[in-house]
Amino acid sequence: MTATVHPLGAPHARVAENRPARPVPWVSSVLYAAVLFAGVYYDIVGNDPQHPARTTGFIAAVAALFGLDAAEAHWCRTAARHRSVPAAVLALRVGLFLTVAACDSAGLSRALFVLVPFTAYFAFGRRASLALGAGCAGALLGRYALTVDGWYADAGAISDLLMFGLGLVLAVSMAAVATGEQEARRSLESTVRELTSSHRQLREYAARVAELSTAQERNRLARDIHDSLGHHLTAIAVQLEKADAFRALDAAAADRAVADARWSAARALDEVRRSVRTLRAEADPFSLSTALTDLVHHTDTGRPRVTLTITGAETGYGADRLTALYRAAQEALTNARRHADARHVTVSLEYGPSAARLTVADDGRGLPGPAAAGGRAPGVGLRGLRERLQLLGGAVHMESEAGAGTTLTVTVPRTPGGGP
Repeated sequence: MTATVHPLGAPHARVAENRPARPVPWVSSVLYAAVLFAGVYYDIVGNDPQHPARTTGFIAAVAALFGLDAAEAHWCRTAARHRSVPAAVLALRVGLFLTVAACDSAGLSRALFVLVPFTAYFAFGRRASLALGAGCAGALLGRYALTVDGWYADAGAISDLLMFGLGLVLAVSMAAVATGEQEARRSLESTVRELTSSHRQLREYAARVAELSTAQERNRLARDIHDSLGHHLTAIAVQLEKADAFRALDAAAADRAVADARWSAARALDEVRRSVRTLRAEADPFSLSTALTDLVHHTDTGRPRVTLTITGAETGYGADRLTALYRAAQEALTNARRHADARHVTVSLEYGPSAARLTVADDGRGLPGPAAAGGRAPGVGLRGLRERLQLLGGAVHMESEAGAGTTLTVTVPRTPGGGP
């Protein structure tokens, strides 16, 4: 909907594309038809026969009024009107009204002038409509004052003035009501369009959120499978290889390796159950200190030798943060066992007032070349660890040098939004 401010100025002068110029275009047509019928009927049955040329002019002027309304409606439907068009149409309409009045023998044509403020309301607004209505009433009053002696004592003249004034009031009131109804309808249509668009956007956003949530959950499950099952399966494989190698040489060592493999399998099953309970929001309380002690105890098989140091209390740290530190320890110990060929691994956990720090250092072969440069961690496990820590506002850093071992440092904030 577009707003047009005309020279006479009015905020109501709004013409939308593909809409008629007036909300009630039939009013003028009904009045034209009534004036035409009354004039022709009076010429036929009246006592004073009219000159044919006057009757023809009367009919032609009324027909021109019909044509003017049709042309105005066409202009409004096909293109935005220029500022001068409404004024020109109003002037032409008044001229035709005067022509009809001059040729009318019935005297009903003065009713046409109530259309002046009526049509002006839609083109120029309320103030212009009231001004033109007052002008029409003043013109009729001036006509009586100039042409009728003692008009103020003439009941017919006074009655005509009162009826004409009432017609003007009703015309302006009808225009105001029609304009308000049209604006309300357009506002409602605009609101419906906005709500439809908002609803469509909400559906798109909901679909996007569902997609992102699915991807996030898929990534989380992938990290859990790698960090938990991957670690335990690796430990089981190592222990079973050890049991097979020592079966003929050291039965006790072989039995211990099988026992450790069973422990890893049991732990893997426990963690699977714990993950399922987490998905169902039924997770059990998690103690990182206890879990790390248990992990180091079953990982320390003599080579590499694993020692654990814990300082501080884990009170105040959420299960997601403690689990992330546990996964980091699992990943570091698995890498040290499989790849580092280390003799000694130290695991240090420090609970601070604002952050917890886990450090896992080994004296193994280290990482050569670009893999160790800049603390960049290779492999799926450490990449997943970085993703997990980033979600918690934590950080992971690895230092490694060929022949000088590897140190992995992981920090997590104590509370969401806290810094490590």
